[in-house]
Amino acid sequence: MYRIMMVEDDITISREVAAHLKKWGYEVLVVSDFEHITEEFISGKPHLLLLDILLPFYNGYYWCSQIRKLSNVPVVFLSSASDNMNIVMAMNMGADDFIAKPFSLDVLSAKIQAVLRRSYESRQEAYLLEYQGVVLKMADASILYKERQAELSKNEFRIMELLFERAGGLVSREELMKKLWDDECFVDDNTLTVNITRIRKKLEEIGLLDFIRTKKGIGYYLQGVAGEGKTL
Repeated sequence: MYRIMMVEDDITISREVAAHLKKWGYEVLVVSDFEHITEEFISGKPHLLLLDILLPFYNGYYWCSQIRKLSNVPVVFLSSASDNMNIVMAMNMGADDFIAKPFSLDVLSAKIQAVLRRSYESRQEAYLLEYQGVVLKMADASILYKERQAELSKNEFRIMELLFERAGGLVSREELMKKLWDDECFVDDNTLTVNITRIRKKLEEIGLLDFIRTKKGIGYYLQGVAGEGKTL
């Protein structure tokens, strides 16, 4: 089931759109905290974002630019500010489509289907994984924490991907070595240790100390972040 996140401050519109899309089998997340949209995006992990331009605090262009730093998830603008300048600006900011208000709910659902089909039929659905405010960006194999970013190698990314997928649980060394092994790369115990050491160094550089913890002789797990340089 696709998750659609809607950022619209008109309650009547958001309710009608949400009810309509749910009939089509979508899960709909309606944002109510317009000051922390990026955080809601990270926690909600939507497959598509419906975004108004005129919003409290910051406009839709600002939020689109912030989300584009994290993800390539499709963004569709819904707005009564539908003059050519706003449409061009929205597309230049990274929007995938623009729907002018007032609009037909049937046209909206058809456009959403088209955008989802274009976006996900030929590429991986997940663009980011998040745990305790730390974001693993699937699109460019990097990790982000408090606006500081570290680039990961192919093997480093594979390790972090599995740790994020199993966040809160223990991942054995054997599972990680199996994740890393492919036709071009044989991974032994020492190779895994070297990669973990390199990842930890990169995490420390962006303020994450002891984010990866060791269960001696067994494997690794992610530790919850309490603050910069501190862990729970």
